[in-house]
Amino acid sequence: MIILFPLSLMAADTGSAILRGTGGVWVNGVEAADSIAVFPGDSLETKPGFIANLDAEGSSILIQGESIVKFQGSYLVLEHGSVSVGTSTSMSVHVNCLKVEPLSNNRTQYDVTDTSGTVQVAAHKNDVKIERIGALRKTSSQSSLSESGIVHEGEQATRDESAVCGAASPQKAGQALNTKWLEIGGGVGGGVLLLCLLLCRSTPPSEASPSEP
Repeated sequence: MIILFPLSLMAADTGSAILRGTGGVWVNGVEAADSIAVFPGDSLETKPGFIANLDAEGSSILIQGESIVKFQGSYLVLEHGSVSVGTSTSMSVHVNCLKVEPLSNNRTQYDVTDTSGTVQVAAHKNDVKIERIGALRKTSSQSSLSESGIVHEGEQATRDESAVCGAASPQKAGQALNTKWLEIGGGVGGGVLLLCLLLCRSTPPSEASPSEP
């Protein structure tokens, strides 16, 4: 009976969507058909010169060429490239530690682009908000950079991804690694000492047997 139902009904399950293209579209590393159902966690990629349309409940997303997107049901993770979102269900786009989402459930249209470490956001219909979500903060003279803000209809904004999101310090990572090995070494040393004590106690004393005079 599944054959009798269109893909749109198959994608009616919570969190699923329909991906449409005319070639040059890959899903989880495999070239996709012109129309295919996708599910949360699926990775979508468009090759140069090709675009794809992603239709989810209440949202329509245009994935531009040379883009890599992970579909997560209620939001997208943009790893590279550009997407155009039209949504009445507050579909958001995440780029590293940044989240772009509509301010209301009213039909909102906006673009998010991530190339060369710069995130660009353009609001075409209604307003969207740029918000910084959990990530390590980079200590620098740019730490006072405005991380969150409202992009009003007809406006656009940019964020420097590395300045806002930052990265773990190699020195701190090395220190953490050294501490870990010290803890492991201490645990091994304590185990050896405990084993020695047990063996020493279990060794019979070197004295005459009580059965002999």
